[in-house]
Amino acid sequence: MKPSEIVLPIGGVYASRQPMVVKTLLGSCIAVCLHDRIAAVGGMNHFMLPSGGSAGEDSGRFGVHAMDLLIGAIMKAGGDRRRFGAKVFGGANVLDIGGTAGEIGRQNIEFIETFLRDEGIPLLNADVGGTVARQVHFHTKTGRAFVKRVTRVRPDLLAEERRQRSAPAAYGRITLFE
Repeated sequence: MKPSEIVLPIGGVYASRQPMVVKTLLGSCIAVCLHDRIAAVGGMNHFMLPSGGSAGEDSGRFGVHAMDLLIGAIMKAGGDRRRFGAKVFGGANVLDIGGTAGEIGRQNIEFIETFLRDEGIPLLNADVGGTVARQVHFHTKTGRAFVKRVTRVRPDLLAEERRQRSAPAAYGRITLFE
């Protein structure tokens, strides 16, 4: 029987005891997949920036909140935090926009590496950095993750991303790739 699938948007967090495939597409954003192999419970988040905002509607867009939400969701589904293993993806510099905006991927990578180390969660695998987007499929029951590097992105989506990155921080909906 093929597991059900869910597509995780920016700011999304999903965890399940049921066999699910959680999919997302990343540029400078980070997706963290946590799994408890004994309970066969796993989940994923997709965050845009390491910190910012408050614990509210858009809090999952920020790593510090997204990690708390993911850990809580997996524990609620029956996972034990002491058995978590992490897989991390994203943090690429996919847009040629320079300045501090070009460093977002690096800042996201540094944040998640520090967070996992400080929380004692082993980093089992990572595919981060570089200049290409990634499509990630994570299987919640087994903890297996599959990554496809995406080298072609529609030019109109790149233009929209540049516009949104240069706009005042409103943290509205952003479509990086379709």
